[in-house]
Amino acid sequence: MRGEAALRVCGLVLVLRPSFSALVAAEEELGPLFALVERAAAGGLKLSEMAGLFWHCLGERPAGLTREAFSDGLADGGMVAATPALRVLLRQVLQGR
Repeated sequence: MRGEAALRVCGLVLVLRPSFSALVAAEEELGPLFALVERAAAGGLKLSEMAGLFWHCLGERPAGLTREAFSDGLADGGMVAATPALRVLLRQVLQGR
C-alpha cells in the first residue's frame, strides 16, 4: 500500500506502516519527526534512531522478535539495505498519505 515499505531483517520480510499512532510513538521516543528528517537529510541520523522509527512502524511483529534482535538484524543488514525503507517513511512524514 502507499506509504508502506518492505524491509528484510533477520531473514524476514517485514512491512513498515507509518500510521499516525506509529509515528506518534516514534516521536515520543525520538523527538520531533521534522528534526529527525533534517538529521537524516544532513547525514546525521543515528542507527538507533532509524531502528526506533522502524520498530514503531512495524505493521506486524513476528512472534518472538524482540527489539534487540530486530536492531541487531538491522545492523547486520547494513544501512545501505535499510535506506530505501527509510526514504519511504521519511517521505510519509513530510507528505502524508
